[in-house]
Amino acid sequence: MSVLAVIPARYGSTRFPGKPLAKIAGRMMIERVWRIAAAADGVDRVVVATDDARILDAVTAAGGEAVMTDPACRNGTERALDAVRRLDSDAEIVINVQGDAPLIPPWVIGGVAETLRADPSLQMATPAIELPAETEARMRADKAKGSASGTTVVFNKAMDAMYFSKAVIPFRRKPGEGAPTYQHIGLYGYRRDTLEKLVALEPTPFELTESLEQLRALENGIPIRVVLTDYRGRSAWSVDAPEDAVRVEEIIAREGELVA
Repeated sequence: MSVLAVIPARYGSTRFPGKPLAKIAGRMMIERVWRIAAAADGVDRVVVATDDARILDAVTAAGGEAVMTDPACRNGTERALDAVRRLDSDAEIVINVQGDAPLIPPWVIGGVAETLRADPSLQMATPAIELPAETEARMRADKAKGSASGTTVVFNKAMDAMYFSKAVIPFRRKPGEGAPTYQHIGLYGYRRDTLEKLVALEPTPFELTESLEQLRALENGIPIRVVLTDYRGRSAWSVDAPEDAVRVEEIIAREGELVA
């Protein structure tokens, strides 16, 4: 059961043009993500899906594999599927890895791949981490100020997602009591036919309300298996603006490289 990891990477960005090519501690961000995905257990092939020849050339020069995709792709999911089709890949499992997440540990990617390999009945899978109490409290405070950063998820006893939200769920009637809060990690694994189906579906009401694409799957009855993981003491940080790249460099200097 072959697994293809696709890393969508656009050159255009309102807040950070050329973001994938930004150097972080001497290495391009997209190269960092490519190397992390390549180091993940259970991943057979890693490809960067881009709309810009500069990114394709840079990835190729760094020893990676890249493919040009349709500039009309509206999001990373569409770009991932376009890449699979252009590669004429026979991969049964596709992992969509965000290109602006240079600190995602390879074992998080591998956990999603292995979960889908182990159970052929699963259609989609995505990781989440349990939030420590102090982190949850900080997230709730930030949300109260209007922050849209961070997504939480609740799931049933079978570990299938019930809902994802930009709000902190579940609501706590009594602070400090009840079920834990789990933060969603924006990485998805799909069966090839599920990815095809998802892209063909129209956007849905909750998806548009929360601006969370994964809700399209739930609203159409496509189950998403939640894979619990942890960062093993590593820090998480995504890159949306130039100042985030500086923050990532600081984390790498303090914690060391995830992969060589």
